[in-house]
Amino acid sequence: MKKGQIRTGVVRNVKFPNRAMVVLEPLEGAADGEEICEVKGALPGQKVSVVVTKVRKGKGEGRLKEILEKSPIETVGVENGGCPHFNICGGCSYISMPYEESLKIKENQVRELLEPVLSKQQSVCQIEPIRQSPVYYGYRNKMEFTFGDEVKDGPLALGMHKKGSFYDIVTVDGCRLVDDDYSAILRETLYYFEEKKTPFYHRYTHEGYLRHLLVRRASRTGEILAALVTTTQQEVDLESWKERLLSLPLNGKFAGILHITNDSMSDAVKCDSSEILYGRDYFYEELLGLKFRISTFSFFQTNTCGAEVLYETAREYVGSLVKEEGKPDSIVYDLYSGTGTIAQLMAPVAKKVIGVEIVEEAVVAARENAKQNGLENCEFIAGDVLKVLDEIEEKPDFIILDPPRDGVHPKALSRIIGYGVEKLVYISCKPTSLARDLEIFIANGYEVQRCVPVDQFPWTTGIETVCLLSKLK
Repeated sequence: MKKGQIRTGVVRNVKFPNRAMVVLEPLEGAADGEEICEVKGALPGQKVSVVVTKVRKGKGEGRLKEILEKSPIETVGVENGGCPHFNICGGCSYISMPYEESLKIKENQVRELLEPVLSKQQSVCQIEPIRQSPVYYGYRNKMEFTFGDEVKDGPLALGMHKKGSFYDIVTVDGCRLVDDDYSAILRETLYYFEEKKTPFYHRYTHEGYLRHLLVRRASRTGEILAALVTTTQQEVDLESWKERLLSLPLNGKFAGILHITNDSMSDAVKCDSSEILYGRDYFYEELLGLKFRISTFSFFQTNTCGAEVLYETAREYVGSLVKEEGKPDSIVYDLYSGTGTIAQLMAPVAKKVIGVEIVEEAVVAARENAKQNGLENCEFIAGDVLKVLDEIEEKPDFIILDPPRDGVHPKALSRIIGYGVEKLVYISCKPTSLARDLEIFIANGYEVQRCVPVDQFPWTTGIETVCLLSKLK
């Protein structure tokens, strides 16, 4: 194997998050021995051609050039529930296979990362079978569509980035991750601005008007929030666009339609100013019997039904802790609490729940939601976990961790371990950072009692994992 070679092979397995191990076909006259090249974007069982870009200590890395043969597990097409944009749009990785097959891949990835870590502790902890999302088509409650063109100087497109491309956009009408209302709003918006010949914002020249279309739809209440994100480079009639949207025959109903301006050069959806064209700038969603007010940019789990499975698992773990320890009057820390969803779900089994979150907007939302749900034993503090922990007088009986993808900051992790709580629950959205943090917990006298992956993001490479840790006596 040499840099620059174009080789063919079959994908043996896919490691988290999207690293396919390709067993290369031997070259004529080559010495015996298996050669493996790692690429992104392939599926187990596919025959592919790859361009080798790096070889180090016998291990290769490369770029996927072409899929030569489908995998035997790729049995789902457009005719039986698949997506017409698969392999063009960069949104999904596993939608060409049955849902059960994608679950196997994700569960194996978690096991491969965590089992070596768990083997270092004294007691045995078996990773439980993956818990699936109750809904795996049309499950997303938020989408950020981008304006652009599919090919240079082509017609206006509105959708997702083309696979492997920063500039090209694919119009994802009929996307299988969302309800049909999303496609109807996307279509009408695209038709309207095509008719008006309104230019999109070019990420290369930084000129143009149309940037993004943000759509949020509550799975339980059916309320919809739509926001058009533009630059301030020209004036466009948005009153007619609003009326076109309101006339659509949708399953849900509009809570609000907004116009947001953003003149920053980055491609992220940001807000310089916001104008309400119709209704209000928030909607309501329900989750496990609680009601949540969600604004345009506030964080909320993108899969409402999947989030119920995730949080029921966490509540099950914490509920068992309260019973085992005999501490119904316990103090629970919810660290990295976001908009306070977990804290509010834990409130019925605790004397008090203290949430800490660095995003002030999320803390404000958490306080409003707790008040709306009649929960008086929740306190939310805005600030960095590392700094805030020193300021809280009440010491925890239990701790719940739900950190961002990179896991817990090492100094904060040391502070958390220093409390010496008997039990804690760790909810992770990235198993690689979870494996790293669990090693530190185990080295400091903790053991993992229970561990289960939860599929919060069907068809994508994302996976959540919930762990219950106990301190050794």
